[in-house]
Amino acid sequence: GGLGFAAAKPALIRRLVETRVDPVLFGWSYDYVGDLAETVALIWPERPGANRPLELPDVVARLSKAGRGEVPGLLEGWLDALDATGRWALLKLITGGLRVGVSARLAKTALAGMTGEESVLGEIEEVWHGVEPPYGELFAWLEGRGPRPEIDARAAFRPLMLAHPLDEAELAGLAAGDYLAEWKWDGIRVQLAAGAQQARLFSRSGDEITGAFPDLLAAAGFDAVVDGELLVVRDGAVAPFNDLQQRLNRKTVSSKMLSHFPAHLRIYDLLFEREEDLRGLPFVERRRRLEAWYQARRPERMDLSPLIGFTDWSVLATLREKARTRGIEGLMLKRADSPYLAGRPKGHWFKWKRDALTLDTVLMYAQRGHGKRSSFYSDYTFGAWREGEGGTPELVPVGKAYFGFTDLELKRLDKWVRDNTVERYGPVRAVKPGLVLEVAFDAVQRSTRHKSGLAMRFPRVHRIRWDKPVAEADEVATLERMVEG
Repeated sequence: GGLGFAAAKPALIRRLVETRVDPVLFGWSYDYVGDLAETVALIWPERPGANRPLELPDVVARLSKAGRGEVPGLLEGWLDALDATGRWALLKLITGGLRVGVSARLAKTALAGMTGEESVLGEIEEVWHGVEPPYGELFAWLEGRGPRPEIDARAAFRPLMLAHPLDEAELAGLAAGDYLAEWKWDGIRVQLAAGAQQARLFSRSGDEITGAFPDLLAAAGFDAVVDGELLVVRDGAVAPFNDLQQRLNRKTVSSKMLSHFPAHLRIYDLLFEREEDLRGLPFVERRRRLEAWYQARRPERMDLSPLIGFTDWSVLATLREKARTRGIEGLMLKRADSPYLAGRPKGHWFKWKRDALTLDTVLMYAQRGHGKRSSFYSDYTFGAWREGEGGTPELVPVGKAYFGFTDLELKRLDKWVRDNTVERYGPVRAVKPGLVLEVAFDAVQRSTRHKSGLAMRFPRVHRIRWDKPVAEADEVATLERMVEG
């Protein structure tokens, strides 16, 4: 489950430590360390003999019930009682940072390892959302002390089947006749589980996002579990991904939002029809069942992802080249005989994405990273040229990236940033225009949030152009011409 302590905010912890140590010293230390819990744990004045153990259930119970005015006193007493390691663990726990790097998938893999049977992983993922904390039934089952926990198949999350990226060199070893093809739509993968008078929408990781899409759920008056792509569709045309982003990560949505960004589900697969589990059937048979199911019901705000006819890979290669002009991510290849398996099984499904776009940009700002990168300037804001006042060229930010380079390149970039800093804004450094970064990205869309009026999707550093003069970097107008739609 999730531990959440609404009254114990990071800002409160900062104010508390600044009553004990010089605020400027704390600020510089936090900038260097890059982690709030670690900085506070190390800088908090040690009390002689500190290291009195705390009972974890007591800490959780008292903090859960405490009001905003009580929390500072509780934290102060606990921090005084603990040594540096204890303070770090306490702060990580209450700020929710203790579990960074440990995904739900990794935890489930560990449970599967506990049983010695890797094949049980898919079953663990199925019951994970159906068992209430403290997961007594789950552990009893895994330890052989009880039956598999029961869940309602019609309104529970089932692990999605994922595809492997396709290297074009692999095509020579694949028989075109063994595969079916469809478009890879530019939305987010979801699962809609409906039945027993309820309907729930899940992201690919199993997080429930039902509350953000009441318009779509209102159309789910059926008894089935379907896999598909969540999109915004207007007048039959798929809107840019940026429109869908307006609906994501919201607990509730306004009527204006529902009207301007109408949700739509493009269905790929049928996993359950009523209580019948279809996942063991070959894909071609599941597709036949899906088409019959859809023809019989035709739910609003939903349609089927069409299959693409082809005779050889060259036909698909030509279609893939045109995908960008239609705002489509690429192609999906699925073996006709593939069952629906949890995770990313080899050889069954492939995603053949369109090539990335690239732009030569100029490094403008750098910010320290977090965790193992906390001592390096690893987050880079880059810009492109445009005509400024009086016709003088000026740089304007067009994106930010923090991956795409090796550890060795990071060290060299960090040194360059330190050697070429012209201004500082807290943890951010402005640098002189002197380094060109070739940036790769999936798409570019208009945005009112950015000074350039444009926003890149998934930007990353593709190459560091130590050799290229900054005057030869690209212009904003070049990026303008890449805007989809």
